[in-house]
Amino acid sequence: MRERLAFYWGRIKAGRLKEFIAQTKWIYSYARHYWLQMVFYTALGLTGTVVSLLSSLVSRDLVDIITGHETGAVVQTFCMMIGLNVGNTVVSLISGYASEWISMKVDTEIKSEIFEKILVTDWESLTNYHTGDLLTRWNSDASQISSGVLSFIPNTIIYVFRFISAFAMVVYYDWTFAVFALLGLPVSVLLSRKLMRRMVNNNKRSAAMGAKMSCFNQEAFSNIQTIKAFGLIPMYVQYLKDLQKEYIEMKLDFKRMSVWTSLLLTTVGLIVSYSCYGWGIHRVWSGAISYGTMTMFLSLSSTLSSSLSNITSLVPSAISLTTSAGRLMDIVEMPREDYSDAPEVEEFLARNRENGIGLYAEHIRYAYRNGTQVFEDATFCARPHEIVALVGPSGEGKTTMLRLVLALMPVQEGSLTLVGGAAEQDSVSMSPAARIFFSYVPQGNTMFSGTIAGNMRNVKEDATDEEIIEALKMACAWDFVERLPDGINSEIKERGGGFSEGQAQRLSIARALLRKSPILLLDEATSALDVATERRLLRNIMSDEYPRTCILTTHRPTVLTICDRVYAIRDRRCEIQDEAEVERMIKDF
Repeated sequence: MRERLAFYWGRIKAGRLKEFIAQTKWIYSYARHYWLQMVFYTALGLTGTVVSLLSSLVSRDLVDIITGHETGAVVQTFCMMIGLNVGNTVVSLISGYASEWISMKVDTEIKSEIFEKILVTDWESLTNYHTGDLLTRWNSDASQISSGVLSFIPNTIIYVFRFISAFAMVVYYDWTFAVFALLGLPVSVLLSRKLMRRMVNNNKRSAAMGAKMSCFNQEAFSNIQTIKAFGLIPMYVQYLKDLQKEYIEMKLDFKRMSVWTSLLLTTVGLIVSYSCYGWGIHRVWSGAISYGTMTMFLSLSSTLSSSLSNITSLVPSAISLTTSAGRLMDIVEMPREDYSDAPEVEEFLARNRENGIGLYAEHIRYAYRNGTQVFEDATFCARPHEIVALVGPSGEGKTTMLRLVLALMPVQEGSLTLVGGAAEQDSVSMSPAARIFFSYVPQGNTMFSGTIAGNMRNVKEDATDEEIIEALKMACAWDFVERLPDGINSEIKERGGGFSEGQAQRLSIARALLRKSPILLLDEATSALDVATERRLLRNIMSDEYPRTCILTTHRPTVLTICDRVYAIRDRRCEIQDEAEVERMIKDF
């Protein structure tokens, strides 16, 4: 006993109890929004229980009438029994349908809310998680929460009510049957205590394994081309087989535990059932009860056993529920982006849209959370109708600078300021809400599956065909889109399939131009274009009357001569380059 108390005290000191309470409170924060649905579901379950108990009473009367222990209206009692059974079936069907409907509604609402929270989570914190792991948590764990929110509290009430009401009926008619009906209670309690720790570990192992499988699937299917190109098919097939083997071993381990538990509970259940039968026969034989009462007791004994089993099953359900809650809490309780300045930002945009918006970065300092120092004193500026280039070797911080500009990561020292083109004293600090000023074309293929026009209208829903074509022309993409059988309504496959890398880049740039944002960010967005097309595209942007500020990163210095300013990122700073330095970079390329 002392060892058992020491074990539980150790778990409390380790924070397990505090963690469990925190997870339960988090689940409650969702559950309280659906109290009306839970009341409805509970009412149906309680109604079904009452109808079932009434059926047992009517069945007793019918059996006693038939066996001659009592006189009564056989037909009336028989019809009453049929009516109650039909009613029980109807309530069960309604309850099942309502449960499914409410569960789906709650599931979609919770997933939608969690999805939104993930999208506004601090970007750098989010990158600590693999995409496959995020998908597993959002999909499987959110579904676990939604089903648990609906069923756990109502089922607890229903099972306890069913047990108490059945137990009260047994005691009322013959208390001795209650003793036999509860023979399995000590075994169930002891077994649940033994299994609880194992259940916690199993749930965590299962969740981790599910995430591992999801990560592998997501990466493998996203990189089939690379797997083929490097001849990695045998390696990835073997990797999958190893994962599957690990998964099977884990599931078999769980199954072995389930088999032994089921065997023990079944044995106890059989002992209880046959004890009830034997005691019932003895009581009928001795004339203490009627045959109908015995059949009612046997029915109630089954109800008691099943209710007790259901109540016991709530323990692993609670463990599974809190495990999923903990995994989701890891995500949704990470630092959130601050959009509180959105009204100020929107007013600033309204004042300066016609004259454009510039960007001033002054004395920027930034280091990743792993300690890698990227910038110590970086300064640059870009104004409307300018193209400003950020150049430098790979890994020096060009992409990081654009992420800072987009407020995906917070500047640790210095400032990023958006300045009105007409009056430079009108300014706002860069923040997540200020992303409405930007169109961003990152490295890689960023096109979604669907049509070209559909992709374009993702950033401007009311765009006309003429506006889309104009943006395609500016991005030097209309020449190949025009030749497609369906033009702008041509299909784009997943990850831009069906188009070359250069074509996909031009479509991405056209989409960014269509948005008509004051500032355009191009992160190696022209790397797959030939030099002539790249220069033509940038000249189109420069000649556009819209007061756009363009900032681009590039490894190729061949287009730097048409840029207004060039900044070299080196030694954790941004250094402006004069014409001679630009010419030297072009010559050395």
